[in-house]
Amino acid sequence: MTLPSHHPELRAELEQLATEAFRPELSGIDRLPTLEIARLMNGEDATVPAAVAERLPEIAAAIDAVAARMARGGRLVYAGAGTAGRLGVLDASECPPTFNTAPGQVTGVIAGGPEAMVSPVEGAEDSRDLARADLDALRLTRDDTVVGVSASGRTPYAVGAVEHARARGALTIGLSCNAGSALAAAADHGIEVVTGPELVTGSTRLKAGTAQKLVLNMISTITMIRLGKTYGNLMVDVRASNDKLRARSRRIVALATGAGDEEIERALAAADGEVKHAILILLAGVDGPAAARLLEDSGGHLRAALAAAEG
Repeated sequence: MTLPSHHPELRAELEQLATEAFRPELSGIDRLPTLEIARLMNGEDATVPAAVAERLPEIAAAIDAVAARMARGGRLVYAGAGTAGRLGVLDASECPPTFNTAPGQVTGVIAGGPEAMVSPVEGAEDSRDLARADLDALRLTRDDTVVGVSASGRTPYAVGAVEHARARGALTIGLSCNAGSALAAAADHGIEVVTGPELVTGSTRLKAGTAQKLVLNMISTITMIRLGKTYGNLMVDVRASNDKLRARSRRIVALATGAGDEEIERALAAADGEVKHAILILLAGVDGPAAARLLEDSGGHLRAALAAAEG
């Protein structure tokens, strides 16, 4: 088989990345007892939160910028390939049931499209053109945010997505796990969580993937808190789409108000099942339409609506 002409250069590039480094002290792990391998892996994983902690100021600054744009109607878009792309799609897919986000308000694009969620799509991650096409299909605006995610920080799809989004005026964030990455340099906000060499050389679905998951959790969750999607630490915008979530909705109303079951059922009926509205009905003593008006006037922030009702 003839190797691509760029193969030697790419190999040299990868060898410079901390996430690709070979650890000779682990070269015999396949001979160890399973429990010992598990201990080694657990010890490696325990280092990830500290690596994330070092980047908290950059993460917080990025979140504030995202929230400001989403408050104006912007969207949050994740873009990546392989594990990084799948993590972005996963985080986006969990926002509607958790925070009742509108369709497309938080979304993920992955190199190779939906098929790449379960199977590798050969060559997709190497295409900047594919990233541009995927983002153009979303018709980006200046209020949108694109988060490029790549463990190496060099994946052409992720870097291309950030470069294209920034050229279109969107806010851009580059999340990688190597210092001095092209992805962070291309973005308005660069976040480099340096997790170091993996237990299995180059398998960045391990520590790097864990770090990316933690940061994406922060970006989406804290943004939604800033947008008033929670009341304290309660998911008051939860979408009750199944029995478990309907039970959770009633528990949330109870925790927020201290009301009894019958009162909660009446309030939820008056609020057409909307948890935030039901809480306002119970705490402010208003009816369903008044609760809806107060929340609309308060931009969906329950605390502000309660203050307005008391005023």
